Amino acid sequence: MRKILFIGGTGIISSACSQALVENGDELFLLTRGQSFRKPPSGAKLLHGDIRQPSSVVKLLAGYNFDSVVDWIAFTPDHVQVDLDIFCGITKQYVFISSASAYQTPPASLPVTESTILDNPYWEYSRNKIACEELLLNAYRKEKFPFTIVRPSHTYDKTLLPFHGGWSILKRIMDGKPVIIHGDGTSLWTLTHHTDFARGFNGLLGNSHAIGDIFHITSDEWLSWNQIYGYLADAVGGVLNPIHIPSDFINRYDPVWGASLLGDKAHSMIFDNSKIKNIVPEYKAKVPFSIGAKEIANWYLSNPSHQKIDNEYLRVYEKILAEYTQVFQIK
Repeated sequence: MRKILFIGGTGIISSACSQALVENGDELFLLTRGQSFRKPPSGAKLLHGDIRQPSSVVKLLAGYNFDSVVDWIAFTPDHVQVDLDIFCGITKQYVFISSASAYQTPPASLPVTESTILDNPYWEYSRNKIACEELLLNAYRKEKFPFTIVRPSHTYDKTLLPFHGGWSILKRIMDGKPVIIHGDGTSLWTLTHHTDFARGFNGLLGNSHAIGDIFHITSDEWLSWNQIYGYLADAVGGVLNPIHIPSDFINRYDPVWGASLLGDKAHSMIFDNSKIKNIVPEYKAKVPFSIGAKEIANWYLSNPSHQKIDNEYLRVYEKILAEYTQVFQIK
């Protein structure tokens, strides 16, 4: 039985990993502020604390030792440095959740492997993840700090729509209104169900072959953005009315959305999962997005409290549509 600490553990990705570990009989501790609407799995041991208040966490964890510690909410080098200070000596493995968006963007070749260079000049989020990885590599070289780096790509659960605007855009699809799809909609993308990710991820915990190494964990299903929007339209019984708009045009009006496109989603991204399959032979992604889209649609339609319209986002969205269609005389 492994003794594992999750910092977080009730997020989109981590919730599936938490559930699977408890079902496997592992001893799972969750360091959490208790603010997520997702409930921790029955059987997990809750430690109420905030990793952003390190002195209180040090006191809370006094006397504990773990086989693995996973920080699901470390985004900057400052966050990772706190973890290095706290967990050095009390864990046999520290797992940093990086991002596949840290890979070279756009990629020089496909499929992407773990040896693909890290270089994302468009998205600060990705550059911060790269800096975190560099900090851990230096700690390993200097102090043999036992890290494992995992790079998820676009991992989802039933609560996560795969585009900016969330329910606001799904409602447009339901109503038959024009919906923006970046580029021409043919770039390839990889969506991974969180239960599939958990199957690969949990096999790395306490695994000596994972120490000092880096893995991405994704589905082997490659979909165009036209297909992704189409599956969601089918799931809600809507008729997709797409308007294809270049990502750099979108970026002029919405730099946040634009950065996530130019720094990630505008480019085809497919992955070679040979490495994780070699270390965790049982890993296989089993949930196609045609099924995942139905889970998402059913959850939103069954939860009116999460059907929130973002009017400010839609104001910019309509402006993009209006100005693009006017310039190119699209009816």
